Amino acid sequence: MFSILQQNPITNTLWMFALIFIVFYFFMIRPQIRKQKVEKKFQENIKKGNHIVTSSGIHGKIIEVTDHFYILETIVGKIKLERNTISKELTQLRYGNTFSATTPKIEKK
Repeated sequence: MFSILQQNPITNTLWMFALIFIVFYFFMIRPQIRKQKVEKKFQENIKKGNHIVTSSGIHGKIIEVTDHFYILETIVGKIKLERNTISKELTQLRYGNTFSATTPKIEKK
């Protein structure tokens, strides 16, 4: 088998591209798809009263949930946000892995 691969440079090139594609798929594409699924599930499970962090770093409490957006209460007022702006990673770093009624409340100055 190796003698056939050594004699035909086109076959070597095709095998090399196939190998590169497989490496990209398993080390870059597949983990990103898995991360997107987890992020989407997280965004679907957010409920009224949860404290969250948006991808731009805004902290607040969800006061209303609709199909396409959230209304977020912050220190300065209320903000209407799209569902996809809430960051799972930043929220878990700030408020922990679980949502509960005991999450810290926003202090108004």
